[in-house]
Amino acid sequence: MRNLWAPWRMEYIGDLAEDGCFLCRAWESTEDDVNLVVWRGQRTFVIFNRFPYSNGHLMVATAEHGRMLSDLSDEELVELMRATARMQRLLERVVRAHGFNIGLNLGRSAGAGLIDHLHLHIVPRWEGDTNFMPVLADVKVIPQGLQELYRGLKSALAEPAAPPQDEGR
Repeated sequence: MRNLWAPWRMEYIGDLAEDGCFLCRAWESTEDDVNLVVWRGQRTFVIFNRFPYSNGHLMVATAEHGRMLSDLSDEELVELMRATARMQRLLERVVRAHGFNIGLNLGRSAGAGLIDHLHLHIVPRWEGDTNFMPVLADVKVIPQGLQELYRGLKSALAEPAAPPQDEGR
C-alpha cells in the first residue's frame, strides 16, 4: 500500500468535528477570509467548498438553515440564481473554466452530504480534466490552494471589469 500524505487536510477534518452547521457559522461570522466566503447578499452567500471536486468548487447557500428549494420566496430564488450566474462568470474569467457542473443535491438519497442547509454547487470543468488519477489511484488532484484562489476571486470581484455588484449586506 502507498501512502499519500496531505497534512494540510487536518484543518478540514477539524471543521467537521465542530458543533452545528458550518454554513450557518460562516453566515453569522464576520471573518469571511477565514471562512472563505467570497460574496454576501441579503439572503444568500457564496463560499468555497473545502472538499472540492475541482479547482474553484463554490457553494451558493441560503442564509437560513433548514429550508428546501420549494420553501424559498421569489426574492430568495432570484438572488440564489443571480449569485450563481455571477460566480460562473467570475470563474470563467479567473480560472478560465471551459464548462460547469451546477446543481443541487436535495436530501440524503440524492447525495447531499449536508442535508439541512440548502446550497447549490458550482464545479468548474476543463477540456481533458479527467485523467488516470481518480480511476487508477482513487486520487483527485486539485492544482491550486484554496487561499490562493480565494484571494484571486476576491480581487477579481473588486475590479471594475467585474459585473455590477448586487447589493450585499
